[in-house]
Amino acid sequence: MNKKLIIVLGLLAALASLRATAQTQTVKGQILDAQAEYPLFGATVGLIGSDPYLGTVADMDGYFKLENVPIGRQTLLVQYLGYKNQTIPNVLVTTGKEVVLQIKLEESVEKMEEIVITADANKDLPINELAKVSARTFSLEEVTRFSGGRNDVARMAASFAGVSAPDDSRNDIVVRGNSPSGLLWRIEGLPVATVNHYNTLGSTGGPVSALNTNLLRNSDFMTGAFPAEYGNANAAVFDVNFRNGNTDKYEFTGQLSAFSGLEFMAEGPIKRENNSSFVASYRYGIARFAAPGTSAVPIYHDFSFKANLGDTKIGRFELFGLGGLSSIDFFGDEIDETDLFANPNEDAYIDNSLGVIGLSHLLRLNKTTYIKTIFGASTTYGTYEQDNLIRDADGNTVQVYRATNVKNTENRYTFSSTFNKKFNASWSLRAGVVAELYDANFFAEDRDNQAGIPDDNGDGIPDDFVLIRDFKDQYTLSQGFAQAEYNITDELSVTAGFHGQHHGYTGSTVLEPRAAISWQFDPVQRLSLAYGLHAQAVPSPILFYEEQVSPGVHEMTNDELDFTKSHHVVLGYDRNLGPSWRLKAETYYQYIYNVPVEQTPSSYSIINEGADFVYDEKGSLVNEGTGRNYGAEITLEKFFSNNYYLLMTTSVFDSKYKGSDGIERNTAFNNHFVYNVLFGKEWKFGKGNKNAWTFDTKLTTSGGKPYTPIDLDGTRNNAGEEVRFDNEAYSMRYGNYFRWDVKFGVRINSVKKNVSHQFFIDLQNVTNRKNEFVKRYNEVTDQINVVEQIGFFPDILYRIQF
Repeated sequence: MNKKLIIVLGLLAALASLRATAQTQTVKGQILDAQAEYPLFGATVGLIGSDPYLGTVADMDGYFKLENVPIGRQTLLVQYLGYKNQTIPNVLVTTGKEVVLQIKLEESVEKMEEIVITADANKDLPINELAKVSARTFSLEEVTRFSGGRNDVARMAASFAGVSAPDDSRNDIVVRGNSPSGLLWRIEGLPVATVNHYNTLGSTGGPVSALNTNLLRNSDFMTGAFPAEYGNANAAVFDVNFRNGNTDKYEFTGQLSAFSGLEFMAEGPIKRENNSSFVASYRYGIARFAAPGTSAVPIYHDFSFKANLGDTKIGRFELFGLGGLSSIDFFGDEIDETDLFANPNEDAYIDNSLGVIGLSHLLRLNKTTYIKTIFGASTTYGTYEQDNLIRDADGNTVQVYRATNVKNTENRYTFSSTFNKKFNASWSLRAGVVAELYDANFFAEDRDNQAGIPDDNGDGIPDDFVLIRDFKDQYTLSQGFAQAEYNITDELSVTAGFHGQHHGYTGSTVLEPRAAISWQFDPVQRLSLAYGLHAQAVPSPILFYEEQVSPGVHEMTNDELDFTKSHHVVLGYDRNLGPSWRLKAETYYQYIYNVPVEQTPSSYSIINEGADFVYDEKGSLVNEGTGRNYGAEITLEKFFSNNYYLLMTTSVFDSKYKGSDGIERNTAFNNHFVYNVLFGKEWKFGKGNKNAWTFDTKLTTSGGKPYTPIDLDGTRNNAGEEVRFDNEAYSMRYGNYFRWDVKFGVRINSVKKNVSHQFFIDLQNVTNRKNEFVKRYNEVTDQINVVEQIGFFPDILYRIQF
């Protein structure tokens, strides 16, 4: 494998050497109206600080091209008569790749003579202008820059206020005390179940992301009271967008990372006359050389692409997709009790795949009105097979038998259509529908410590499997929304709307009102207030669970469960402390109700599901549980300028729930606090200061996760199957989490060729802190042992662009 890597990198370097010389680079893109997305013909783009001044004007289609831009980090000023000026700071210009931007300007509602020209970066504002609170935009450059991120947007989000991710082995996103299963993933407007390798049914996270960060353009992450167009989520929204390829020239990227793997990406024009382009990337996971948390060998591949088919007489078409394959085998004889994922008395075999394909069509009815329609399909497939090992007194394996078979396939066929109308500078409307057809095939059987299964020959192996689930059916989830924005003045805007959902299988319907107001009460301060009712369908492993109601008889007893619902209220305050400094504070309250719990008094609630790879499936549930989350968050951020950046976030919160026993307890995600400090600096060097040494670091600490103590005697009497004290649910707490990551890098721009190189070494958990992962019963020691999280782990990355 090492020889193959050397050959591939050698070919990349050889191809790069064929490129022409370059001392500067081109910055180009398109300038659009923020609400109606029509091109702004005549908008100007200038390079701040250039002498002589370097500028250009957008053409009839809003496209601009600014040539001969010096290498390094640059700042652009975008202006258009009647619109608010926009400053775009920290545009990283390299020799290896042209910079392509999509810029949206907001029209001023004030009279022309009253417009005050300012250079406001508004770096903190989301792309979706309807999101007034709890929203943050992020870029490819940030994902790559932040230390400890492993080129994973989900791990990057853990740096933001309100997000907790004290798990080194998975990228589950815990937002404001909510389960990770409450997260909505969207790719190019298409809702998908997950974007992760090694995913399991109903979960949104995983150990390795299949989402290639090199294909991303600026995207939004929302943590509460999100706009009406987003539904079937109670916690957060990850609204991910793929970028278009270069429309003028072919460009290539090669990348090697110890964690994310070996990657090759190509992009370029399809037909220059209509600005069509493609971008595509293939990645091969090589974590087998440095797989943290286990001695097993993970294997994964993924492919991502987007083809912008350009403007035609019937609109603009874009084709996009994502696919991934992953597998891993855990052999009991090759692991020990410290493995994060496996049991030394089991052999486990895991295979997964995921796929997304979508076609979007933008039809402009007139200058201020468009309809965007998406046809898409997505799939997740996973199998889990487990063999139990019977050992003799010396620990030697004397017999192996199949104990578990799980096979889950979920296909989604999605139609989405959005109508967007800008009436004038003050009024705009967005409305649409999302119709999803689910084609589900869920199967699970088990004979591992199942009560009541005969063992006629007395060999300790149950004779038959117990059927856990065997579901084959189709059902629909239909959503509709409408939301209007009214800009009363340039400083005061209001949004209001509704989101509705209907579950075709359960027959449940819900109407969810949403509203928000944002007031810039002076040039540097803004207040925002938002409310939303949000609803989410019960996850498939719970909804379609087949309960054994009598010996040999199984029935679905959860298939009439209603949506889980929650009220969100968020109050936010933003203050600009200087040209690059921002202070943001938010406080929130979330009341969750209609939560499925058991009919008989117990501490169980699905509000705690999503904390592990699988669901603790229960039958005969009813929508009678409740929960509440409240807290406060403070963000102090200096955006990258003067060669450094700083991000400090503080989150304090409380997350409680009530099961059917009526007792209020901690949820599984009630860490109470999360603190993050990120800092980065660059030192320029070389001819014309075109190169840079980089240093980035991240310090994270959070409260320990609550857990339910294990009943050791009960476990021993249950053939080693863990038994926990139900009446003491989440009464104990793991130790506080602490991690310090340090990242060193260098960025080199070729003086004579259109080639750039980047190299990083990311030293994760440099103090080798042994954070607690889980306490579990160890069949080898016959005791409750602590499994620790990943210790010190170095990740490296090399990227070449040409």
